[in-house]
Amino acid sequence: MSPPPFVKTAVPAANPRAPVLRLALDPIVHGVSAWPLFKRSIDVVLAAMMLLATLPLLIAIAIAIKVDSRGPIFHRVRRVGYRGRPFHMLKFRKMYADARGAPLTAAADPRLTRVGILLTRTRLDELPQLWDVLRGRMSIVGPRPEDPLFVALHPEHYDAIHTVRPGITGITQLAFAEETRILDAEDPIGDYTARILPAKVRLDVLYARQSRLRLDLSVLVWTVAAMLMHRPVAVHRSTGRMNVRRRPRRPAVEATDARSMHVVGLRAPRSPEREPQAATGSAVR
Repeated sequence: MSPPPFVKTAVPAANPRAPVLRLALDPIVHGVSAWPLFKRSIDVVLAAMMLLATLPLLIAIAIAIKVDSRGPIFHRVRRVGYRGRPFHMLKFRKMYADARGAPLTAAADPRLTRVGILLTRTRLDELPQLWDVLRGRMSIVGPRPEDPLFVALHPEHYDAIHTVRPGITGITQLAFAEETRILDAEDPIGDYTARILPAKVRLDVLYARQSRLRLDLSVLVWTVAAMLMHRPVAVHRSTGRMNVRRRPRRPAVEATDARSMHVVGLRAPRSPEREPQAATGSAVR
């Protein structure tokens, strides 16, 4: 006698091909929907550990900021994040409290405080973003969150990018760690939107489509390697593969990032003649 139609027949226990358990435990191969939850768990653990490990450094930076200039310790910048939701990304304040101007800054920017120059050079102003990771606004690894004005220039591409949480580090952050050296100092906004931003968007879309544990681990390894070796990382624009970028032997002002521009599909700025100070400054987002 067959069972009633509302009773489901159990899967035989002897069937070795039953994928139910593997689907729950293996987010890399089988569980497409399980990967975001798995990654979120890793983010929470890593962010908590890194906040505890860097707590003395965070306190020292906070004291230095208060002693150096008047104003708050932290600064929030408006960005577009996961699923297109706007949020205010947390950073250490590196400019004077009344500073105004463009969202792109250079190392020699007069708006920077003395401590801010050091924070810009070392990227330590981004450490507070670990708190954004704990709150679920960001991830350790992911696309760099952009200003709403820049997101509006590529709405269709950012629809794909915003399917994952933005990250503190990622393939775009590694590829453009020395963004300042290829940014036209005479027209930083125009050069960024016309030449650099499209290349960043391509890499961010690539990450959003290939986001997996293996890629995130690779990004973390290369991030640590870049910090320890003080060497830039080259990222292939089609595959996302990373390796150490060779430094050119030509003068830094004329040919600093020839390899990086080749990797991400950029051309050199059209204005070769620049002021020495502007040419060596680093643009920090």
